[in-house]
Amino acid sequence: MNISPVQKINNLFLKCLKEEISTYSVQRSYLKVAPEMSSKYFKNPFPDYSENCPNFLEAGRLKKDHPVSLGLEKKWQELEMKLQMLDLNDYSVYTGTSGIALLKMKRGPTNSDMLKEALKLLSLSRLKGKRHTFLCGDAGPLAIGIHLNHLMGKSEEVEMLCGKLKSLSRDIVNVQSDLPNEYLYGRTGYLYAILYVNKHVTPQQFDDEFVRLIIEAILVSGRNLSKAFSFKCPLMYEWHESYYLGAAHGVSGILYLLLQVKQYLPDDDLQNLIKPTIDYLTTQRFPSGNFPSSLGRDVDKYVQWCHGAPGFVYLFCEAYKVFHDPKYLQLASECGDVIWERGLLKKGYSICHGVAGNAYCFLELYQTTKELKHLYRAMKFAEWCLDDTKQHEELSPDRPLSLYEGLAGRMYLFLDIQKPDEAKFPGFTL
Repeated sequence: MNISPVQKINNLFLKCLKEEISTYSVQRSYLKVAPEMSSKYFKNPFPDYSENCPNFLEAGRLKKDHPVSLGLEKKWQELEMKLQMLDLNDYSVYTGTSGIALLKMKRGPTNSDMLKEALKLLSLSRLKGKRHTFLCGDAGPLAIGIHLNHLMGKSEEVEMLCGKLKSLSRDIVNVQSDLPNEYLYGRTGYLYAILYVNKHVTPQQFDDEFVRLIIEAILVSGRNLSKAFSFKCPLMYEWHESYYLGAAHGVSGILYLLLQVKQYLPDDDLQNLIKPTIDYLTTQRFPSGNFPSSLGRDVDKYVQWCHGAPGFVYLFCEAYKVFHDPKYLQLASECGDVIWERGLLKKGYSICHGVAGNAYCFLELYQTTKELKHLYRAMKFAEWCLDDTKQHEELSPDRPLSLYEGLAGRMYLFLDIQKPDEAKFPGFTL
């Protein structure tokens, strides 16, 4: 059929119009997501690392003339003054007095007066026995109390508190109980408390058989859930009817702790349960390199320790150390790039869902790779946290003095970063 020149022009016009509409639709679709992402963080104002960047360290310590070193004492005095307003009703590590106790131990590990202050803050006589975890339950104050009494040479107190901590284990080792398995409220949070004590107290207070019982309960729970719902990985975990992936409530945090204590795991569990689950998690990444908070969540907006790429930095770094596969180190580095771009959070400075927690990710990468780029990035995020301007914190925390939401968490970072090779995310890294 012959087509007239006019018709050809009309057809060409319609084709161009359709392409224009299609392009516009794609742009509009993108714009629906982009503001959601950018509304969560400030644009990073720092130039990235180059070989011309100054050296921050001297004999393994942060130089005395670095802003974080210079501002350390002022920040500590500021915190001490504000602690007079501390809510004494909350004794948790996460948002309460036990988190401040952990900070005081960090500040003065050999200072007897500081240790006595820390012991008072634990409020051990008021424990309610309702929760089992290090961060949000009785297990945290008990574990720290055991450590403190050990430092003070009080062996009878150590024995008594160890008995109380072990007495919380009934529901932990029972896979039929309704306990979740995550860090904040579940079995993994209890396991951390046990491992914390074994690390800091000699002789070892909890035998290998007891530790393996807890680990086995975690693995059995993960296998059962995965099998029941036919997941494409051998382990899966649930919290509040969602399959969370992040560090606080999800699979990455659980696997990270298990990898840290691989000596308790047979190689068969490492190779056939944990490694395939990690590999499955890598398939859930967004195109940006970030991770969803839970399976089925298609909104790419969280870049904080509790949800998103920051928690996966720890998992992939540890997976690299255990399995020696460079792909895990590459994944960890790519998560670091996401944090560098989108990690100066408008939520503020906290270690749970703020900039201080994201700074710790770069310290983990630095310790794993010894690349100065990661130390530089950690320092820049720490410098950001040193600035108290309200322009850097659009949402005030509910517990502004606490370890995981407030000033104490920043202070912990400032103390930790003085020796970056030894820094450890409190309550998460052994």
